[in-house]
Amino acid sequence: MIQFRANYSRSVLLQLVVILAGLIAIMLLNRDFLLDLYFKNQATNTGYIVNSIIIGLFLLGLFRMVVILLRYSHEESALAGFLRNVERDEVRPVDNIHPKSIIHRRYASVVEISKQNVAVNHSALASTLLASESTRLSLPRFISNILILTGVFGTIVSLSIALLGASNIIDSADGIGNMSMVIHGMSTALSTTTTAIVCYLIFGYLYLKLTDVQTQLLSGIEQATSLYILPRFTYQTDSMLHEVGKLVKALHHAADSMAQTQTDYAEIGSRLQAITANYSDSIQRLSQDIDEIKQLLKQGFRLP
Repeated sequence: MIQFRANYSRSVLLQLVVILAGLIAIMLLNRDFLLDLYFKNQATNTGYIVNSIIIGLFLLGLFRMVVILLRYSHEESALAGFLRNVERDEVRPVDNIHPKSIIHRRYASVVEISKQNVAVNHSALASTLLASESTRLSLPRFISNILILTGVFGTIVSLSIALLGASNIIDSADGIGNMSMVIHGMSTALSTTTTAIVCYLIFGYLYLKLTDVQTQLLSGIEQATSLYILPRFTYQTDSMLHEVGKLVKALHHAADSMAQTQTDYAEIGSRLQAITANYSDSIQRLSQDIDEIKQLLKQGFRLP
């Protein structure tokens, strides 16, 4: 049997739901602090814009990850159905499996290649599938790479605002009025950095779990191909030599059986010859007995 977990993607989806539920619970418990940090006494819209960008990227990446995990869940179910059909020795193990699933398309590809009387290059098939599936993770990979940078960008912008406020304090006679700009810049830098770090930690973990789901699914596909699909349609040199060896062993067994049968026939022939000789002797004695009986009848009844 292959090493394969049929419900791995569903477990990752459950982890995603639990993490988001925990994050929402923490935010509700600390809502007063978060309101003060993110919404109150904001001198500019910089914090709103940067934090909205960070959270928007985070939610977009999560949505794409959920879509990919749901798709991989269907692929895992299809692969599990294929393995069940193989265990039941079905003639076509892809029966009752969605035609667009990976395992169904892999089976159809191997069948089509075998019809052309060409050796199936398993490495090429695996590389093509890996390249195709890697493109599905482009958006989550991009968001995972830039998510922390958005926090750095927000920090730089916020510090620029704080420096601008400090410059106004120095240049103006009434510097106290511009102190709020400095405090706002420092507060915005803290909020954007915190938002980016929290989103990056959560998204980075879920992205790693997504890559694990993809890896174990593709590993199951390749194992199923090697163990159950390729042996049905391809013949390699080693496999042919193995089959020839099995054929030679079968021929040796058949020759031994024929020799034993010939010996049995010879023994039966000897027995049959002995039985025939005994039968001839019995016939000869019976003929002599009949002649004696005839003579006795003739003498008893005085027949000519």
